[in-house]
Amino acid sequence: MGFAGKRYEQIAQSALSYDDSFADYWEFLEPRLLEAKRLLTQSGTLYLHLDYREAHYAKVLLDGLFGRECFLNEIIWAYDYGGKSKSRWPSKHDTILVYVKDPKNYFFDSKTVDREPYMAPGLVTKEKAELGKLPTDVWWHTIVSPTGKEKTGYPTQKPEGILRRIIQASSRESDRVLDFFAGSGTTGSVAGELGRRFTLIDSSKDAINTITKRLSARGLEFEILEK
Repeated sequence: MGFAGKRYEQIAQSALSYDDSFADYWEFLEPRLLEAKRLLTQSGTLYLHLDYREAHYAKVLLDGLFGRECFLNEIIWAYDYGGKSKSRWPSKHDTILVYVKDPKNYFFDSKTVDREPYMAPGLVTKEKAELGKLPTDVWWHTIVSPTGKEKTGYPTQKPEGILRRIIQASSRESDRVLDFFAGSGTTGSVAGELGRRFTLIDSSKDAINTITKRLSARGLEFEILEK
């Protein structure tokens, strides 16, 4: 049962009736989210990173799947690279939806999260300025630099700073982190560095090759299981 006493199936049917193309996308995504929810521990958290054009549909559908009381945050990841449209406001953000398995028992540790510099350090004490401030739900973080050390060449690679913040906040050391769309392997690379166990899934051979090279270069232990 979802909010207002409605069932998840009713909510999904209503939301997907507006856009056939998203219905096709959701048919692909839905079984993976159902499995993610099943696999989450009671203190576990789901982060769903989506294009801004899909996020609103996904929010309604995840409310139905998890329950509105399990919605934790909508994170806006803002950056300033890429095309500069002159016919509309340039799109310079992605959306990350955050849901928990149990709203009374989820894990969140803000003390271990990388802090940000104050925009006006002169308005706070020297100690606070040196420590930095806790991030809000708006994250200013550059994309992966085309010439940076992180760059793997994989087209959808995410910056390690974004994954580090997520993993630091929502997992403990030795916890397991699961990524259904591993891509360039950023999740595994960061999770291993932070002392977490990890499981990465991807259907692309290019992704598997990129992940293998990346984890090997970091000296992380792993094994590959093929379906």
